Amino acid sequence: MSDRIRFIMIGGFLGAGKTTTIARLAHYYQSQGKHVCIVTNDQAADLVDTEFLRSFGYEVAEVAGSCFCCNFNGLTSAMNEFEKRQRPDVILAEPVGSCTDLVATVAMPMMDMLGERFEISPYAVIVKPSHGLKILAGEGQGFSPKAEYIFRKQLEEAELLLLNRVDELPEAKIERIEDLLQDQFPGREVLRISAKTGQNIAQLADRLEATAQRPAQMMEVDYDVYAEGEAELGWLNASLSIKSVTAFSLDNLVTEIVEGLKEKFLDAGAEPAHLKVIGQTDGNTAMANLISSDTRTELSLPSDCMTKEAEIIVNARVAIDPESLQIAVESVVNASGESRQATTSIDSVRSFRPGRPVPTYRVT
Repeated sequence: MSDRIRFIMIGGFLGAGKTTTIARLAHYYQSQGKHVCIVTNDQAADLVDTEFLRSFGYEVAEVAGSCFCCNFNGLTSAMNEFEKRQRPDVILAEPVGSCTDLVATVAMPMMDMLGERFEISPYAVIVKPSHGLKILAGEGQGFSPKAEYIFRKQLEEAELLLLNRVDELPEAKIERIEDLLQDQFPGREVLRISAKTGQNIAQLADRLEATAQRPAQMMEVDYDVYAEGEAELGWLNASLSIKSVTAFSLDNLVTEIVEGLKEKFLDAGAEPAHLKVIGQTDGNTAMANLISSDTRTELSLPSDCMTKEAEIIVNARVAIDPESLQIAVESVVNASGESRQATTSIDSVRSFRPGRPVPTYRVT
């Protein structure tokens, strides 16, 4: 039996359900008596996913400022820090949802340079049904062909495809997506999962006990198209605080912010790829999210908490220019505060388009 640390990277497009799946896997491994650590990744600080995972008590490190592929040393440094405190049995890594070519730039370099320390699991990619069906069926869904290129490349490089949210989908739609996946990406196993309910998480963990296979030939990626596809999305991370003289529902606040932004984006004809709002106060956490324009806002983590003040983080990835995105967020956040006779303070905000990916290493 190997005494190496198991490294598991779960990919997928923005809003696919990577964070919830990783939380489910972390819980499963902990129930098996294993020490689990998690590395999150984003183009900027103030990441909702990090706070969401920490709210469950997981040990989480955040690599911010660039993706794993462009900051390979940041990823390995984060893993080294885990070992200084308590050697993990499993490290779960969540890459940026607009990234691809991760087998060549992360998994294979780790295998080549750190194979004595880490057992690299097969690369699993989550299929996002809401956008996935439209892209795979050629129906179009608000993103440019260049952004769709990234989505398809993510599926192409996967060893294992995870069809998420099957608890919410009719059987006919599940079978339709599976047929499209088998037709367009033949030879890849498709596993049905629900990160929300935990369906087939044990089976997923079983599949991940294997060792990643070195591709006979690395996937070809047009980095010009890749860069332009990422740059189509406006990217915003913001943190703010809200204080009121009267108590308000934290759950209602985060849900209202997401709903308000959804309406703004619908009016602007801007497709959201990923929108998450988390609120925290006195050990209580609430999170609401939206994964596409034609899905409902979900209170994915209720707090059942009344409070007079809270810290809020907003993450938005939307097909709109960053300036308009920031104006929309500030408008909705301020309106939510005013309706509660509260003082809203935006502590930090960064809105931008991702820069061209330049991998630290790339196995060719």
